[in-house]
Amino acid sequence: MGCAGSTSHERQFFLSKVELFKRLPEEELPELAKSAVEVSYLKGQVIIEENTPGEKLFVIKRGSAGVEINNRRVATLQAGEYFGESALLRNEQCTATITAASSMKALMITREDFMNLGLHTKLELVDKLGKRGAVGGGAVANAEIKEPSSKTPAERELIAKALQENANLSTIATLDTDRVNAIVDVMWKEEVPIGKPIIKEGDLQADYFYVVQSGSFQVSKAETASSDQATPALGLLEAGSSFGELALLYFAPRAATITATADAVVWVTARQQFKDLLMKANERETQENLKHVSKCDCFNPLTEPEKKELAAAMHEMTFVKGELVFEQGERGTQFFLLVEGEVSVIKDGKEVTTLKATGYFGELALERDEPRAATIKVISQSAKMLWVDKESFEILIGSLEDLKKRGRDGTGAVKKLQVAPSAGDTKRFGNIRFKDLKVLGLLGCGGFGAVFLVEDLGNGETYALKNLSKGYVVTSGMQNSVISEKNVQLMCDSPFVVKLYETFNSAETLHLLLELALGGELYATYNKKNLWGQEPCAKFYIAGTVLAFEHLHSKKIIFRDLKPENLLLNEQGHVKLTDMGLAKVCPGKTFTTCGTPDYFAPELIASKGHNLAVDWWTLGILTFELCAGHPPFESTTPMQIYAKVQKGIHKILFPKKLKGNIESLVKGLCHAVPSERLAMKKGGTQNIKKQPWFTGFSWDEMAKFTLTPPYKPHVKNKKDIANFSAKKEDMPPQVDYKDPKTGWDKDFATSE
Repeated sequence: MGCAGSTSHERQFFLSKVELFKRLPEEELPELAKSAVEVSYLKGQVIIEENTPGEKLFVIKRGSAGVEINNRRVATLQAGEYFGESALLRNEQCTATITAASSMKALMITREDFMNLGLHTKLELVDKLGKRGAVGGGAVANAEIKEPSSKTPAERELIAKALQENANLSTIATLDTDRVNAIVDVMWKEEVPIGKPIIKEGDLQADYFYVVQSGSFQVSKAETASSDQATPALGLLEAGSSFGELALLYFAPRAATITATADAVVWVTARQQFKDLLMKANERETQENLKHVSKCDCFNPLTEPEKKELAAAMHEMTFVKGELVFEQGERGTQFFLLVEGEVSVIKDGKEVTTLKATGYFGELALERDEPRAATIKVISQSAKMLWVDKESFEILIGSLEDLKKRGRDGTGAVKKLQVAPSAGDTKRFGNIRFKDLKVLGLLGCGGFGAVFLVEDLGNGETYALKNLSKGYVVTSGMQNSVISEKNVQLMCDSPFVVKLYETFNSAETLHLLLELALGGELYATYNKKNLWGQEPCAKFYIAGTVLAFEHLHSKKIIFRDLKPENLLLNEQGHVKLTDMGLAKVCPGKTFTTCGTPDYFAPELIASKGHNLAVDWWTLGILTFELCAGHPPFESTTPMQIYAKVQKGIHKILFPKKLKGNIESLVKGLCHAVPSERLAMKKGGTQNIKKQPWFTGFSWDEMAKFTLTPPYKPHVKNKKDIANFSAKKEDMPPQVDYKDPKTGWDKDFATSE
């Protein structure tokens, strides 16, 4: 390592273009630049070692650096990117080893200098205010999938090697030989002439992954500039390279521009092809469940497709020796199928029989609401069961009583249970007209929409109006999600969930008129009032989220995008869950990868299919963040986050203030196995409410909205938006709308 002599002015210009420092007041940059030292490293030189104290931040000027966790490369950082930021913001150990991947120049700032300048508090606040946008799976119906091209053995070998050497791909999927060959089989060849951008930064058509066979590509990114280059190259991709792997996971605008610097040939595959490949692993699990389901006499009236649908939707639950699955006399809602272990069937205090694997019990719960006729007790060391409840069964397949009447060979249709709006909700719709609403100010912006404060000129009431660009919705393939958002909101009737009053449909925009909560976003409130780490606050807001999830899950609604940005405070300080953009009714499993990267559960990353357990994982992440000030798997890039998630919560170093009950709660919620998360085990949400961290907490008062909030926002009146700080430049893209003539939005409006 050696020092170079760039001027303070040059360093200031470079730092002003770095994302981490962009929102610092301009007058702070000169002193920051003076404290920065230019350093250089040779290829292979270790810059930071994993699990050592963090003392320095580095901003790369030239070259690149490799990021390794447990001796495995998880990412490569390029010019304009930075690492070691925790050394400035928090006194924590380094979570990765950083090595120069090429000869490299960087600017180095020490924690001591940074704190002496007083910038640590300013940057911490500003950095937290950066929005964490949600990403969505989106539809890929518009993505062209071409016929596979023939490949020579050498071409197959090149593609296979590129797939296996892509560290990001191995983070999101296990690429054994069979999977690699399956990906190679479906790829097609395309030629890219010199000068053509194959990917453009910000492009919404982000559905493809590429392997370079020949030629080369330059990676560049707007807003990343150095004193040496007006438009810097972040890297060069040559034969054998691959890129675009995030597109295989979910829909998100492209993060950089990739342009051919020579005539090139690439191999291409689309997200849907990759997802279909991963789905085959789930198909094997479904087939295994189907074997057990097929042995249950009570399901003889089901057709084979119905049995398969049931098998795919069943949840797993584990029990230990001596544990009661259910007790005689209690209300029965679940059917259980014993996969491993042995149980005792006890009636009136006496054992009447024992059941081993492939045995089942609780089948009457699928037909009628009656007390359990016996107690089921686990007598083996452990027992694994598959279960389904009556409501989910009837949503998926229909009434078991009707199925028995029809029979397996019958032709009559069996009516399925329809999820409906909350009782009485539909009567209030159609009373508020869009033309009577006056916009008073901007409340917030998300990935797909903006929210405004509006007043009903007819009666003076104020609401939150969420606007969604139809063009952006269609371009990103989110039509079903938007319709689902409306339907989910119609079903919700909880004081812990923001209420929907009306929906409107205009030429370019869809609108949802929502309950107003003028206390502001929890995320912004925590930053402004420095509530991070204050246990009474965290406990109150976590409890409110638990009650919101209880309501949603009782209706088979999976939320999928919990974070402090999606929790609002009303004028009294009570917490309300908002933004149902990624929520959906899910009686079994669903496979769309979506949410906010910091909160992704492992099964979401691996596209294994997920259920309501995903929400309890996110609750664990929220608990950690509110108590520690940052999420546990925090990293510079999504792929770095996912690599940490896959290693598990037990690899995370918990701050001292989180030791004990908080750590136990977080680990109980963030179990790698979905069925082992606290609320998914027998006892459900009571397992959270009885957790020692909540000792002395009044859940009854919380549920009744009578528990005094730990913080009360300052709100002058029902038009006061001082607790919101969104700006017009934060507005999401407004894409011109071309009606696809499918009628996807025809039933959206409840009023004109």
